[in-house]
Amino acid sequence: MPASAEPLTRADELVRIAARAADKEDAIRQVGQLLIAAGCVAPGYEESMVRREAVANTFLGAGVAIPHGLGEDKGLVRRDGIAILQLRDGVEWNPGQTAHLVVGIAANSDSHIAILRRLTRLIQDDARIQSLVATDDAGVITSALQENAPSAAASAAEDFSETAKWTVEYPAGLHARPASAWGEAARAATARLRVRHGSETADPRSLVSLLQLGLKAGDAVTISADGPDARAALDAFLAVVRRLTAREKEDAARAAAKASVAVRGWQPVTALKAIVGVAASPGLAVGKVHVLAPSELVVPDEPVDLVTGGALLDEALTRTRAQMKALVDETTRRLGASDAAIFKAQADLLDDTDLITLTCQLMVEGHGVGWAWDQAVGRIAGQLSALGNPVLAARAADLHDVGRRVLAAIDPALAAGSLAVLPEAPAILIAPDLSPSDTATLDTNRVVGIATALGGPTSHSAILARTLGLPSIVAGGADLLALPPGTAVIVDGDSGRVWLDPTDADLDSAKAWITDLAEKRLAEAADRSRPAVTRDGHEIAVAANVNRPDQVAFALAQGGEGVGLMRTEFLFLERGDTPDEAEQEAIYRGMIDALDGRPLIVRALDIGGDKQVPHLDLPKEENPFLGVRGARLLLRRPDLLDPQLRALYRAAKAGGDLSIMFPMITSAWELVRLRERCEAIRVELDAPVVPIGIMIEVPAAAVQARALAAHADFFSIGTNDLTQYALAIDRQNPDLANEADSLHPAVLRLIAMTVEGARAHGRWVGVCGGIAGDPFGAALLVGLGVTELSMTPRDVPAVKARIRASDLTALEALARRAVEMEGAAEVRALGEAVA
Repeated sequence: MPASAEPLTRADELVRIAARAADKEDAIRQVGQLLIAAGCVAPGYEESMVRREAVANTFLGAGVAIPHGLGEDKGLVRRDGIAILQLRDGVEWNPGQTAHLVVGIAANSDSHIAILRRLTRLIQDDARIQSLVATDDAGVITSALQENAPSAAASAAEDFSETAKWTVEYPAGLHARPASAWGEAARAATARLRVRHGSETADPRSLVSLLQLGLKAGDAVTISADGPDARAALDAFLAVVRRLTAREKEDAARAAAKASVAVRGWQPVTALKAIVGVAASPGLAVGKVHVLAPSELVVPDEPVDLVTGGALLDEALTRTRAQMKALVDETTRRLGASDAAIFKAQADLLDDTDLITLTCQLMVEGHGVGWAWDQAVGRIAGQLSALGNPVLAARAADLHDVGRRVLAAIDPALAAGSLAVLPEAPAILIAPDLSPSDTATLDTNRVVGIATALGGPTSHSAILARTLGLPSIVAGGADLLALPPGTAVIVDGDSGRVWLDPTDADLDSAKAWITDLAEKRLAEAADRSRPAVTRDGHEIAVAANVNRPDQVAFALAQGGEGVGLMRTEFLFLERGDTPDEAEQEAIYRGMIDALDGRPLIVRALDIGGDKQVPHLDLPKEENPFLGVRGARLLLRRPDLLDPQLRALYRAAKAGGDLSIMFPMITSAWELVRLRERCEAIRVELDAPVVPIGIMIEVPAAAVQARALAAHADFFSIGTNDLTQYALAIDRQNPDLANEADSLHPAVLRLIAMTVEGARAHGRWVGVCGGIAGDPFGAALLVGLGVTELSMTPRDVPAVKARIRASDLTALEALARRAVEMEGAAEVRALGEAVA
């Protein structure tokens, strides 16, 4: 707190020794009453503190909690101050978290930052915390919170030799995604870099270190560099920092636009009681409560020798990185690149030096691997929660999410409770909070709505709920968790309410409301099951990208006419070992049966590039995107290729419309050798002949499409990779994401060349990349001569509607204009002009 403030002059009134609290809310209200009694805040502030706790967890770590009011209630603060409850018996703050010191904070400025810094330092000293919990002297506690930081901090805050100043221009401050980009840029620099805000510094290579600065829009920072080429390194780093501004402002503007859309919430017929939270995802849902109990995870402290422990931690981190890459890839295709960036930022936390260093320090002190990791995650997440920035507080949930995955990799017995055991639809999922990965993988056939006690509307889970179309509220408080399972409720994601015990009249009204909304959507997608035939009679096959048999039903319901791409690498990425031939056969057969005679195109194992599988012991490469991936790997690893081909041909023997497709083909000889291996295995198993096609993913394949078509039965263009290689842009680079546009004329020309080469041998051409699911992109592809499109199932209705509303001759003319454009922006402008 500022030097001019003296909120602790009467410490006996602001510190309550040996207090007792019935529960967390009781503790918050007690400390709030202390602040009221001291004249720091007006009555009602304690209610704001309770509501704040529902939005963000204020448990700092090491037995310390720091409840404070919502930013919108700063008008209730009369003067800055703090109040402390010493709870020797403790009170459960959240499952697995016990608070012994509850430090209530009242501040109408940033004056509480000094207290947070001192507390962050204190919780690193277990002995000191224990002494404060045991003391009978209130002055000892107030003195600890008034102590200045050690003088060593001053030297730590010094800048390096080369400096530059910058004012934070990101509307949401420095949150996880831009901080991740800072970290990548810093790690690539040849010089040492430092970021300073006031007296606090951070190593920009560390994501957690950056986030702990709590940088908000308008904060001034000094960025400095030291070492070889320091000035050049500093300038390059600053260029990255500034370049992110446009994207951050664009994201903020987009979010604001969505938030500003006026919605009209459903109104009950009778006087219903409601639990009021915060609207997170629009829509109305009626169902029965399914409470996801908080996981009572107790991590045992089982020390091992450091060599064994270090190896175990490294293996767990490696496996989790692979899982996160799989989740990024799956989410990109299911929900889009923007939502997948959530998990990219999570994955970056696995390389955070502060997190790993703290874990190793605890192991050196004699603690077990799992226990040390869990403690490190808890401490750092607690520090992020305590910064007073709701965006960063929400990011603490990301750290817990990815930390949970690592724990499960260390010891499968530590895996958190799953969402697999859900009641029959329609279920309203009630939980303290949901991790982003839980939300992204929800079974939307069973769960129709979500309500959480904690969380915020800008959390990653809320964003994903909107993408999935699930009505959702957050910050509903503890009352939600007390609802008996099976209770009928109505979740209104527009007004942020959960209506309790609805009457039959209310249920009828709500269901009618839902029906009206559904009819509007159905009107837009009523023809999704009809074939995609242009007005002048040209038919296009429209299929879905699906990875598992249980996803087929939804794809077909959306109008998919088959599976145009099954990515078999997920069979390897989602587990810690290689599935054997029998396991693979069962999955392929399950896909064929689910499709009931409709076509299935299975892509052979596509490993390499951004899809690394630790248990395959693949060599590390400087640039895996240009290394041994796809067909190159299969030709070098018959132990991977042969079992997969045998499984596919065994599955084909029982019937079905199966095709095999090989990825990353660059030369005809690769395909010839792969076909030879297919034929040998087919003859050995007496299996039927199946079509064999290839992915067109590199410019070389598109350029020599005519030669490849002599050996392939069909082509499927992977526009994501083709764009990456044609434009020399890493599609995972956040700074270049907007430029990696598959509608670039160069990419369209490569697609046209592919179609021309295929026609020379009478082969058909499909597209299974992201552009196929964009109605305008699909229209261009049809104009270029593509005859099959495969996409995320939710995109099928809109794409079919666009094709049915078009004439082939008009689309061909549109495609001819598009390939003559100067860039992707001009092509998209063309799309807007003809929409």
